[in-house]
Amino acid sequence: MSEYAVYAEIVYWRRSLWNGARCVPLVLSLSPGELRAEDRDGQVVVQSDPREVEGRLTRLGTLLITVRGERYALVGRGGGLSPAPSPGQRAAVSAFGASPPAAGGAVDQVFNAGAGARMRAWHTRLGGAGARLW
Repeated sequence: MSEYAVYAEIVYWRRSLWNGARCVPLVLSLSPGELRAEDRDGQVVVQSDPREVEGRLTRLGTLLITVRGERYALVGRGGGLSPAPSPGQRAAVSAFGASPPAAGGAVDQVFNAGAGARMRAWHTRLGGAGARLW
């Protein structure tokens, strides 16, 4: 496993393809030996060694990961009906410090607020931590 820093960022778990209210914020964090995601209430949704994670990045910037047989669709921003991150989630992310900004293309920046670039950066981080990605 390569060396990597500790990262945390708010991403969105797309629990439904059609219902935007079910696209919920998660605090996704990666530290040595642990990938962790917590919901608005602080409940752990995912906790695993990154080497136990499989996944891929779609053309539209959705990071599809599978952890212990459960599949999660993670996106860089929520929809218009998605709940906002809780104050606790914002505080948790700020405690990690700022993640380096993800560089994205102009189309991604204009139409998607850089969400695709953020998920590509997570794909790279997970790969560096030993996840089996394609």
